[in-house]
Amino acid sequence: MPQPTASDVHVNQPLTSISIAFIQDQKEFIADQVFPQVPVQKQSDRYYVYDKDAWFRSDAQIRAPATESAGSGFTVDNTPTYYAAVRAFHKDVDDQIRANADPVINLDRDATEFVTRDLMLRKELDWASHYFTTGVWTGSSTGTDVTPSTLWDASGSTPIEDMRAELIATKRNTGFRANVVAMGEEVWNVLVDHIDFLDRIKYTQRAIVTVDLLAAVLGVDKVVIGGAVQNTANEGATLNLQFIFGKNVLVVYAAPRPSLMWPSGGYTFAWTGMFGANAAGSRIMRFRMEHLKSDRIEGESAYDHKVVAAECGAFLTGVVS
Repeated sequence: MPQPTASDVHVNQPLTSISIAFIQDQKEFIADQVFPQVPVQKQSDRYYVYDKDAWFRSDAQIRAPATESAGSGFTVDNTPTYYAAVRAFHKDVDDQIRANADPVINLDRDATEFVTRDLMLRKELDWASHYFTTGVWTGSSTGTDVTPSTLWDASGSTPIEDMRAELIATKRNTGFRANVVAMGEEVWNVLVDHIDFLDRIKYTQRAIVTVDLLAAVLGVDKVVIGGAVQNTANEGATLNLQFIFGKNVLVVYAAPRPSLMWPSGGYTFAWTGMFGANAAGSRIMRFRMEHLKSDRIEGESAYDHKVVAAECGAFLTGVVS
């Protein structure tokens, strides 16, 4: 055997230019892309809801000389509330682990990224459970959840017509046409090759379905794709990755910004009044845990995803097989 051997002249070292970590891209998360965020100074409070019926009815009458004008009024409900619960998560960096770590490992950076992504995923899951689920929205053509008679991955399906029917339904039910369409990655994967869309964009500069082209075809302000993935298995169990948003579509009117006397399907109340919180109601802290001989990286996020006008949205469920 030739000497010296390969192992004699080289000892494997961790590479400083690469490492492998499955960290989801922030653009896959849509919890901050659909509804306006309302910064609030208090963890809980109330907001007003004006009675819709009175604002869509005309009671004006012809007025005869020397008579009173017709009159009416409207009611205001001051009982709706929000509560920005605090979600928290931490990762400890042990002194012994820190002292023994190779230079390529930045434990504080990794722990901060780990905590941040965990809280982002929690916010996305909360968003989906509040808005992107059945039994929530009432502004559809049927007044409840809708499943297309022909699923969109079947021959003869008409996804554009199906979505437009719900867009116009929200207008009829509220006076505001839905302006945002959110869908799961699995739905988008079908639509990018669907003839119903390709026929409408084949004369554009690039006959490829993009979210901007889809928004233009539907006549909405934006289309967002929920591409986030979660591991549904408990810690220690076999990995089970699933799309959070499934095979569903939300058609909804979302106000451009928080406003008085203006509807919106939902709002995210972010508790910016929490000490140290940023504009999203979140904060990251690093502090000593002496009894554990560790430094703790801890994150908190305080918000409430709240459906404030269910009639502004329509939920299409199970649109592909």
